[in-house]
Parts: sequence; C-alpha cells; structure tokens
Amino acid sequence: MKALLAQVASFTPGARLLMANQFAINLGFYMLMPYLADHLAHGLGLAAWAVGLVLGVRNLSQQGMFLVGGTLADRFGCKSMILAGCALRTVAFVLLGLGDTLPALIVASALTGLAGALFNPAVRAYLAAEAGEERRVEAFAVFNVFYQAGIFVGPLAGLALLAWDFRLVCAVSAVIFGLLALLQAQALPARPPAERGTEPAWRAVAKDWRAIAANRPFLLFAVAMTGSYILAFQVYLALPMRARELFGDRTGLVTSVVFAVSALAGVTGQLKLTRWAKQNLSGPRAIVWGLALMGGAFLPLLPGPYGGSLGKASGVVALTACAALLAWGGALLYPFEMDTIVRLSGEQRVATYYGAYNTVSGVAISLGNLVVGALFDAGVAWLPWSTLAATGLLCAAAMAGLHRGGHLTPRPAVAATMG
Repeated sequence: MKALLAQVASFTPGARLLMANQFAINLGFYMLMPYLADHLAHGLGLAAWAVGLVLGVRNLSQQGMFLVGGTLADRFGCKSMILAGCALRTVAFVLLGLGDTLPALIVASALTGLAGALFNPAVRAYLAAEAGEERRVEAFAVFNVFYQAGIFVGPLAGLALLAWDFRLVCAVSAVIFGLLALLQAQALPARPPAERGTEPAWRAVAKDWRAIAANRPFLLFAVAMTGSYILAFQVYLALPMRARELFGDRTGLVTSVVFAVSALAGVTGQLKLTRWAKQNLSGPRAIVWGLALMGGAFLPLLPGPYGGSLGKASGVVALTACAALLAWGGALLYPFEMDTIVRLSGEQRVATYYGAYNTVSGVAISLGNLVVGALFDAGVAWLPWSTLAATGLLCAAAMAGLHRGGHLTPRPAVAATMG
C-alpha cells in the first residue's frame, strides 16, 4: 500500500484525479450493473427477451460509439467529454431506478452506454498526455489498480444496498457520477484540443478516420490484441457457466469468489508485474507474455479424472486459478498495451485511436461470446477450454511476429497523415 501511495503521489494532480475518478466510475457502475438483469426479470417482471434487449442496447450503444466519443474528445477537449459522460450517466442511472416500462429502460440503457463511450477514450488520452512518454507505462499500471479496486468494491457495495431496494442502488450510483462531474469540473485542468485549421469539421473527422484506417501497424496490433479481450470477458461468461455445471442453481457464492479473486489478483499484482516487466522485458515482449499467460489460464479447467465432492472442490480451485491467472496476464500486458496505442498513433488524435481500438475490441467480444456459447452447446467438455487456451497462445504468437517484423514501430508517414 505504501508503494502504491508513493507512486500516486509522484504524479501530477490531474493524473491523480483521473485515477481516483476511475475507481469511482467503476464503483458506481459495478454496484448497479451486476444486479440489473435480476431487477428487470424479477423486480419488474420483464420477459427474458426484453431483459436481453435492454442489456444488449447498453453494450451496443457503448461499443458502437467509442470511435465517436474519442473523436469528440480530440475535437472539443478530453475534459469536456469526461464531464459530459459523467453527467449523462447520472441521468441514465436515475432513469434506470425510476423506469418501469420497456421504452424508458431502453432509453436509460442506451444513455448508460453512450456515457461510457464519451468518457472512456477521453480519460485514457488525458492520462497519457498528463503522464508523458517517460511515465506512461507506470501511470497506466497505477490506473489499472484503481480500475480493478472499483470492480472489487462495487458489487459488494451494491449487494449491501440491495438489502433496502434496487432504486437505492441506482440513486447512490447516480449521486457518485453527479459528484464526479462536479468535482472534475472544478479540479481537473483543461487540456485544450489541438488546432484544427479552417477546414469543415466533417472533413477533418473523415481525414482522421481515414488516417486510422490507413495505419497498418495500429490495425494489426488491434486485431492481434482482440484475443485478450475475448479471454478476459470469460470471467463473465465461461467461468459462471462452468460454476453452474458444478453447482447447478447454487452458483452465486462461487461466482462471487471468482470475481473477487480476479479483482484482488489485479490489484495486488499490477505494480509488481509492471516493475518486473520494465526491468526484464521490452514492451512488446511483456504483451506477448501477458497473452500467453491469459491463454494458459484456461488449462486448469480442462476435464480431470475426479467426480463427486472432490470433483467440485477441484473445480472451484481450477476456477479461482483461472481467474487469478487471467488477471495477472491482463495486468502484465495492460500498461504496455495502452502505451503502444499512443506510440502507434504518432501521439496525435490519441483519444480517437483509443476509441477506434475499443470499438474493435468490443466487436471481437461480441463475436467471441457467440463462438464460446456455441462451443459449450457442442457438448464436448474439453473443447471450450482448449479453444480459449489456443486463442491466447495464437495471439501471443501473432504479437511476437509483429514485433519481429517491426510492425510495432510507428511509421513517420503515419504521423504525417494525421495533419
């Protein structure tokens, strides 16, 4: 803890505020979202298709608008988009608490996703600029500690508030985002956007998007990294499905343990892993090792010879081991991943690049979940886990190939096209 506090204190006030901001964002989000489906289905009595629609709209509105949110941050300033996102999520969570009709819930869900699309690229671009080239990796490592801590505390706080009412959870979450907006409006220094010249806005935006589409190193990197997002998402999909196979309807405690292990592993391991990687590995090699570790995390879940109570005990151990290894792999690669995006952008239009990157990863998660679901439906016990393990190893091999081929080195021509 002392090491973390010392590192936090070494950054600028703006960077420190963004780190605390990310903890509060995840606290407010995760105290509500894990319990939304149950509220919709049992609290409001919506049909399963309606629950899926509301949740799907949130994901689609966020993933589909990341590129737009990043573009707006580059044009109007990161602070403006951070404030707009926090204010919009305040409104969205109030609507989620008050809404009891499907149209109102769909609007609230769409606003929730749009808010994330506005502030996520902006926060990362602001932090990258605030930390500077020399300290970007370290800044994103500390940032991820706060990120994971919010994921850990949020569901616990939400569970405590649920003892009263789901609307209280929504109200507290809305207050958190409202206070964030007010605090950052006062305390977060403005970083003016780059000069855009005299050309029309639509033409400048189109030029930026064409430059991203022509940035082959960035696109190759984004595609190679999609596997990390597919694998990380299995904490929400494949691991709970495995818990249900073991324990039937009594999976709540096991799933909670898996979430807790994942978050705690990320919080406790992040700084140590980053320090070790900076001393022993280059940035690309750290990403390769992180991807390989994430793939290897699924090997403990391959079918074993045991059944009965011993089988359940070993199953719980395998699930927690998988969650911990996934978190450590993600912690190892994350700071270097964020730094690589900035470098491949030519350090221009960084928020737009983060938005494009998040859009690619969001599409990959959606497609990957369809494939993982189909693998479970196939009924072959070893198939999902071996495929997920192979995904991590293949992405690690692809990243190693990009590094050896010099594709992770920014091209001067790319930076020049950004204007």
